[in-house]
Amino acid sequence: MTRTGPNGPGRSGARPRVRVLPDHVANQIAAGEVVERPASVVKELVENALDAGAQAIRVLLEQGGKGRIRVADDGCGMMRQDVLASLDRHATSKIRDAKDLQEIRTLGFRGEALPSIAAVSRIVVETAVEGGDAGTRVRALAGRIQSVEDAARRRGTTVDVRNLFLNTPVRARFLRNVALETRAVAEVLHALALAHLDVRFVFETNGRFHLDLLAGRRLEERVGEIWEDASLIPVSAREGGMRLDGAVQRPDNARSGFRRAQLFVNGRPFRDGRILAAGDRGYRTTVPEGVRGWLFLFLTVPPDQVDVNVHPGKAEVRFRDSAGVEDFVEASVRKALEGVDSAATWGKPPPVQMVRERPPDGDGDGDGRNAPAAADRSQIRLFRTPDDAQEAHDATPADHAADAFSPQAPRPALLQVHNSFILAETRDGVIIIDQHAAHERILYERITARFEAGGGEGQRLLFPFTVRLTSAELDVVRSASELLAKTGFDVEPFGAHALLVQAVPSPHPHFDAERCIREMLRELAEGSDLMRAARNQNERVAMSYACKGAIKAGQKLSEEEMQDLFDQLFATDLPYHDVHGRPTVVRLGLDELRRKFRRS
Repeated sequence: MTRTGPNGPGRSGARPRVRVLPDHVANQIAAGEVVERPASVVKELVENALDAGAQAIRVLLEQGGKGRIRVADDGCGMMRQDVLASLDRHATSKIRDAKDLQEIRTLGFRGEALPSIAAVSRIVVETAVEGGDAGTRVRALAGRIQSVEDAARRRGTTVDVRNLFLNTPVRARFLRNVALETRAVAEVLHALALAHLDVRFVFETNGRFHLDLLAGRRLEERVGEIWEDASLIPVSAREGGMRLDGAVQRPDNARSGFRRAQLFVNGRPFRDGRILAAGDRGYRTTVPEGVRGWLFLFLTVPPDQVDVNVHPGKAEVRFRDSAGVEDFVEASVRKALEGVDSAATWGKPPPVQMVRERPPDGDGDGDGRNAPAAADRSQIRLFRTPDDAQEAHDATPADHAADAFSPQAPRPALLQVHNSFILAETRDGVIIIDQHAAHERILYERITARFEAGGGEGQRLLFPFTVRLTSAELDVVRSASELLAKTGFDVEPFGAHALLVQAVPSPHPHFDAERCIREMLRELAEGSDLMRAARNQNERVAMSYACKGAIKAGQKLSEEEMQDLFDQLFATDLPYHDVHGRPTVVRLGLDELRRKFRRS
């Protein structure tokens, strides 16, 4: 008698239970990894076309890809034996041995995409090489080749996929509606089109053109063709063996909610929330809390520093030094936002403009070569007061100072408007400075430099004053007493609910010290959007002081005060943004002025 158990026959009736699957079943399993939805089919086929050197790629979609996916290219094409081999599992023209996996430079490399797609669909492949006698047409159904025949066609390859998941109805039922599947395909094409500006991409859905992106476009032009004018500014940086290029959105155009962001490494699109977060950190103090700019960042790293094999669909990668990459991205985005291109504009941004400056000392030859270097920060002071003498820094003005000043023209004439804004003529138009926002930026960078240098003393008061505080505000004083002292406030408890203030900073002659410390302590105790944007207590104190201590809108300034404000602003690291993320400067180009007066 044969004994049986829950798993089948007992020992006396044992039979082998491990078997090698037929190829068509193995291909269906592989298809489950590679072919998740129509968008993954399009991604694999378009990447193959790009690897084949295509200069134009056309994608046609019907019913969101459920009915038909057709990808045609003008790449190098395949000979007959190659197209037949490409439908075999593990066939590839890009890998010779395991070592090649460590230095993959092509987009498609798995060697399973085409047979995996063929395993779950009805597929026709037409291809021809340059100078060949005839092209080849191969038809396959559910992974089995049905026919091979000659085909008259130009060089390139067309893959026509119909009835996706015809033999796996469960997977077909999990597809989303036509609109969502079409959107997913469009997103794949958007990423690949941004990475390959020299290639034309045409996308047709249900008989109408969705995209027609011309070759040879600049990044910002292609972004505008796909979505809209995002007011992008360039990013370009190098550090060690790493390089970062691309573009980010001008801060004044950034909005809360959904944003566009795309990352590439060595030409390959990928996803990484930590890299995106690093890019967002680069925007700190240039946009309000909760606002994120568009990011299109192209990383180039040595192949041995990135593993592109960690995800079946190649959507994720792993960096050997991920922290170093994140720091590099943050610093690079930050550097891009320092330049004049990041300033707010009316209408179309003018070309990079220079603000006129005093002529160089001595006998200049007119070409600026004898112009003196930009002044040290200790020589450019806002509102010369006793406090200023204590705050000289050794740092030099940022690189963007060269953007802001022309070495030939005289120092600009400044005009205050409504006691709130300062107008200055530029080579290409005018700039308008918000005096409060500008002074915020100046004070913030001044006080953070003070913190790093160990602080400085304030101005002793002949008549100290007291401030009554809530319990929460007194707790702030206790926790931030050292930072307040570095800022220039000399305070000590005075009874149970009061504070005695004996020294204060003196950032400008119009400074209201009592109002400043009251508003600072209230904000630090109760919180605000500005406080939530700060990373630590140092930044909270510095931001609050900059906001509450800056000159106000409505304050009349002398010509000397306006000039000091102007000079000091353009000696900061981020002159075009205050600590709230608002613009300090708005540019109005000469071309825009001419258009308004109908002179163009």
